[in-house]
Amino acid sequence: MTKKQGLKRGLTHYGDNEFAAYLRKSFARSMGISNELLDKPIVGIAMTPSGFNSCHRGMPELVDAVSRGVLAAGALPREFPTISLGEVFLSPTSMVYRNLMAMDTEEMVSAQPMDAVVMIGGCDKTVPAQLMGAASANIPTIQLVTGPMSTGRHRGERLGACTDCRRFWGKYRANEIDEAEIAAIEGKLSTTSGTCGVMGTASTMACIAETLGMSLPDSAAIPAVHSERLVAAEETGRAIVQLINKPILPSEIITEKSVENAFRALMAISGSTNAIVHLTAVAGRLGIKVSPTRLNEISDETPVLVNLKPVGEGYMEDFFAAGGLRAVLHEIKHLLHLDTINVVGKTLAEVLEEPMDWVDRNYIKSFDNPITDVGGLISVKGNIAPDGAIFKRAAASPELFEVEGRAVVFEDLEDLANRVDDPDLDVEANDILVLKNAGPVAAGMPEAGYLPIPKKLARSGVKDMVRISDARMSGTAFGTIILHVSPEAGIGGPLAAVESGDRIRFSVKNKSIDLLLDAETIATRLKHKPRIKTPARGYKSLYSKTVLQAPDGCDFDFLVHAEPDV
Repeated sequence: MTKKQGLKRGLTHYGDNEFAAYLRKSFARSMGISNELLDKPIVGIAMTPSGFNSCHRGMPELVDAVSRGVLAAGALPREFPTISLGEVFLSPTSMVYRNLMAMDTEEMVSAQPMDAVVMIGGCDKTVPAQLMGAASANIPTIQLVTGPMSTGRHRGERLGACTDCRRFWGKYRANEIDEAEIAAIEGKLSTTSGTCGVMGTASTMACIAETLGMSLPDSAAIPAVHSERLVAAEETGRAIVQLINKPILPSEIITEKSVENAFRALMAISGSTNAIVHLTAVAGRLGIKVSPTRLNEISDETPVLVNLKPVGEGYMEDFFAAGGLRAVLHEIKHLLHLDTINVVGKTLAEVLEEPMDWVDRNYIKSFDNPITDVGGLISVKGNIAPDGAIFKRAAASPELFEVEGRAVVFEDLEDLANRVDDPDLDVEANDILVLKNAGPVAAGMPEAGYLPIPKKLARSGVKDMVRISDARMSGTAFGTIILHVSPEAGIGGPLAAVESGDRIRFSVKNKSIDLLLDAETIATRLKHKPRIKTPARGYKSLYSKTVLQAPDGCDFDFLVHAEPDV
């Protein structure tokens, strides 16, 4: 039996399939579409514009360009909206809503009559949400990203969100610049449509989508306002139509090998710590796991090659002009699984068959002349994080890699906000700042792990300190920061036992983080720590009751891959 395509796919249940098809076509004709087009295969276009998502301002042009490509290739494009997640416009954090968007995407793709789908996203959580939904819906899919914004200018210096946001805010907190200058900078940090112009979470996820094989080759780094971004959108529309008659499903593209390739690329570009949580969630939809041990092996074998902020000097527009992701993959080709397949049916070996004609070595280093010999991210473990934590060594201060210090503890986000700048706070430069109860269940895991340097220390010249939390941090941030401590304090993880004055030892060499107390003392303290109360109703109740911890991607327990019932 031939599987039905187009409007006859997945008919609404009325108890009469012929009537359902008749009624559906009748309503479709009310849109002014010809019978000829209504008989074509249908490509859905998952679009995510929103007045609360500045990164997606160029969405209408991208949808039009994809539609052109679909029509030219002989199918009918049908755009449809899903939830849109604008990172800085959501409270308490966009991370809370990533899984909701993934559910929305999966269900709308599965419920509506489409033979294939193009998913357009950009801002931090939108691409992982779409990839999670694609993995579960498992129909032919191509990911298209909105692209990074271009830089602004301030007194002869290029600026880009949001690494420079944090750098100048740090200067403002340290009294190095005044209110007039910080106000002037505000209007120069984000000057075009597109995602953050550095190797933050959005650009990292774009590179991961391409490395996985879910996006067209060479599409990750094209700036949002560049004409090539629209060309890539049109080519995406053409390519998706080819997948209708010769399907390559997400489950065939996202494999254990392609996930390892994506982690390799993550290390080489020194991408966002958030990408570990997101890629773990995407892989988890298909039952794929990469252990912390394997993650560290990949990191120790893969050098950092990309000289971009927040680790280096350049911006995404420089990365694009320098050769983009393809240039990076060429340099680590001998470390990659080359038999993985992408959305255009090519193996990675075929994609990398042609040599690069030119690479700007200011921004993309060779394998033999890397920025650092090892990857940007590692997993660390110890009695404070028995299930692991994540550390971005490429964005940290090497002099803080092997330290022991006194803990200065903040019980939660409110406590942090109330006391971090208190002149009477008992804190010194060599102390270790600890934030508790900012994990997935307790607070939705906001990007609060980038604890501010207390003002009295910042004004004395302190630029970095060791900071520990069960929160996340923005991919645009930098500093000696241990994140994603698991299990989180709010559900009784040992992080909850830390008290101000305790000693903590951190070692990059040993990949360890330990509270210098005996197990009995830690256990006794934990007995007296209250657990977080979960919300009583609505989506936030569902979230807090079913969200998994960071090592499992913070997905919902009922959405991860499960073996079919026998």
